[in-house]
Amino acid sequence: MTQAHEKTSAGGVVVRRDGIAEVCLIRPAGRRVWGLPKGGVEAGETLAQTAVREVAEETGLEGVVDDTLGTIDYSFYSREEGSRIHKTVHYYLMHSTGGDTADHDHEVSEARWVRIRDAMHLMTYPNEREMVRRAAESLGETVD
Repeated sequence: MTQAHEKTSAGGVVVRRDGIAEVCLIRPAGRRVWGLPKGGVEAGETLAQTAVREVAEETGLEGVVDDTLGTIDYSFYSREEGSRIHKTVHYYLMHSTGGDTADHDHEVSEARWVRIRDAMHLMTYPNEREMVRRAAESLGETVD
């Protein structure tokens, strides 16, 4: 059995609060899942810089990193690479400073602001829900 290739990504739990705390979720193009923006680290970038860039690309939003939320890791088979990938994703709590969710890139079919409580039901992956739960806790919000 061949060893999995290691990949590192970074992403953000982007929040805004106008009375009610909301998080920006994305639906990748061609998929029926809802999740968090994330992507691969480019040469010379820190993990936090990657998170800010990926959030801007995939959501159309400008954001500032407030804190680290932790990492998730998982493995999957990549048809493009013909091998197993072990991916580690570093997540950051970010607040939106501007932009428009309509300005997301082609990799995303929709970017949407969702109440944090509703996001917990809409999101597909439990490990990403945990990142949103941590963000809510940091903001003093309850999600249950």
